[in-house]
Amino acid sequence: MSIEIHVPDIGNFSNVEVIEVLVNVGDTVAIDDSLITLESDKAAMEIPSPKAGVVKQLKIAVGDKVSAGSLILVLEVAGASSEAAPVNAVAPVASALMTPAASAPVVDADSFRRAHASPSVRRIARELGVDLTKVAGSGSHGRITEADVRNFGKGGNTVVAQAAAPAPAAKPAAPAGSEMGIPLITQPDWAQFGAIETIPMSRIGKLSAKHLHRAWLNVPQVTHFDEADITELEAYRNSLKDKAKAMGFNFTPLVFMLKAVVAGLKEYPKFNSALADDGENLIQRKFYNVGIAVDTPDGLVVPVIKDVDRKGLFELARELGEVSKKARDGKLKAADMQGGCFTISSLGGIGGTNFTPIVNAPEVGILGLTRAQDRLKRVNGEIVDRLMQPLAVSYDHRVIDGAYAARFVSHIAFVLSDVRNLIL
Repeated sequence: MSIEIHVPDIGNFSNVEVIEVLVNVGDTVAIDDSLITLESDKAAMEIPSPKAGVVKQLKIAVGDKVSAGSLILVLEVAGASSEAAPVNAVAPVASALMTPAASAPVVDADSFRRAHASPSVRRIARELGVDLTKVAGSGSHGRITEADVRNFGKGGNTVVAQAAAPAPAAKPAAPAGSEMGIPLITQPDWAQFGAIETIPMSRIGKLSAKHLHRAWLNVPQVTHFDEADITELEAYRNSLKDKAKAMGFNFTPLVFMLKAVVAGLKEYPKFNSALADDGENLIQRKFYNVGIAVDTPDGLVVPVIKDVDRKGLFELARELGEVSKKARDGKLKAADMQGGCFTISSLGGIGGTNFTPIVNAPEVGILGLTRAQDRLKRVNGEIVDRLMQPLAVSYDHRVIDGAYAARFVSHIAFVLSDVRNLIL
């Protein structure tokens, strides 16, 4: 039976460019194998196959503009059996790579699945026992080709830098901002000093670089620093960690940060606004969606937690865990990253004492968090040990002035100082 596969709901995006077609006629694909890659000015997204089968016709090409409902391809499916035991499924990857015939190392199935390769190339890699996570892609955007896999299987195409100096790279396209008269910083021929390797940036990395560069060029940014005494809050959180764990999720400090930020946005609504394109009006939002920067193997992504003001602490904790896993697994949809009013970027699990986050325009503010620190502090005339949380809020100075920002950050610190303040 032949069925048509269409572009699913991709949020508010339309006329999005196809930058990669990941399958060919005759390829066998499994459920959730990527078919095409779309790229808007905000994000890149791979469209997965909802069915398992064989590609009979391609109805799309690189450079085409598509929207939800556009026809991608015609797939020949075998009925219920194709879904029950799909060919080229991802699950058997690890075991397939452990067979004596392949003599291949054990690899993580998720890492293998996220390798930048088409389903047909993945199939060949499994047949040859090649670990795709160790293959350097020579195709467009660093995609691993069939030739790369077969060459790797013969002992070539390793990701290790070769002793011979490569030819100088072609001059790259001018980065965003050069048209504004900003002098470019160009690279010397590093090969003359020793062995080098050119590593393609991930799609997410390239998109993030362009977005952050635009934000830095267009938004006059200032960062205000403060700290919050979270001693009592942390004690309360620790009293509930086991209960949350038993319910299947972690109860992290970030949950309280979400609530504290919303309290600040309500008290100081300019932080929940956006500067209109005419530069003369503010668009005041009446909802409270907060983006959370998540570190993934492919780069930083910012899924958005919707309606934070309407959700309880445990509900937010569960949702944070779910959306973070989706982000790390590369399964976020465009709609998951839209509609943010304010962003939180937390490095608390890594370290550091403070940093200056870049405003995620068109938002006008972002909160940066580093690891909380034990400090000796004078309280009511006594020196006591307190847990202090550094706070760093960067803001768009076109919309927010310094005094307003200081009050906003001070209010967040006040809310965090006593868990009871969350209900004010």
